[in-house]
Amino acid sequence: MRHFLSLTLFKLLMVVPTSLWADTPLPVPEGRVILSVTGKLSHTNVGDAAVFDAAMLKALGMHTVATRTPWTEGVSQFSGPLGRDLLEAVGAQGDSLIVKALNDFVAEIPVSDFIKYDVILAMMRDAKRLTVRDFGPLFILYPFDQQPELQTEKIRFRSVWQVASIEIR
Repeated sequence: MRHFLSLTLFKLLMVVPTSLWADTPLPVPEGRVILSVTGKLSHTNVGDAAVFDAAMLKALGMHTVATRTPWTEGVSQFSGPLGRDLLEAVGAQGDSLIVKALNDFVAEIPVSDFIKYDVILAMMRDAKRLTVRDFGPLFILYPFDQQPELQTEKIRFRSVWQVASIEIR
C-alpha cells in the first residue's frame, strides 16, 4: 500500500506543473539566446519555439552537481537548471529529446533520464561560466559520481556539450 501511495504521488507530481512559468506564458529573452526548444511543447515564446537566454535558464533554479566526468580532471562543481525543470517550463509532451550541439553532434535522450536523474544543463563549472571552448554554453551533465550506474558509454554519449537546441519528440 505504501509503495502504491508513493507511486501515485509521484505520478500526480509529474502531471501538476510546478515550474516558474508553467501557468504563464514564457517571457521573451532579453539577452542573447543560448537555447532553442522545439517539438512537442505547449509553452512557447517565439513562434513555435521556446527560446532561452542565460537569465531565463538561471530563473528556472540553479542546481549544483559535484562530480568527475570522463572529459575533465578531478571533481568539479557544475551548476545549472535541472533538465526536468526545463521540460516543465516548456510543457514538454514527448518521450525523447533530440539534442543538437553547436558542432552539429546529435544525441537522443529519453525524457525519463531527466525525470529519474538530477541531470542538469550545466552553465557553470567551479563558479565560472562555461564558454564554447570548455563545453559551453550548455553541457548536459549526469550526476556520474552520485550514481555510478550512469558511468556507461550510452550515458556518456548522451552528455552533450555545446548544446544549441533540443527537439522534444
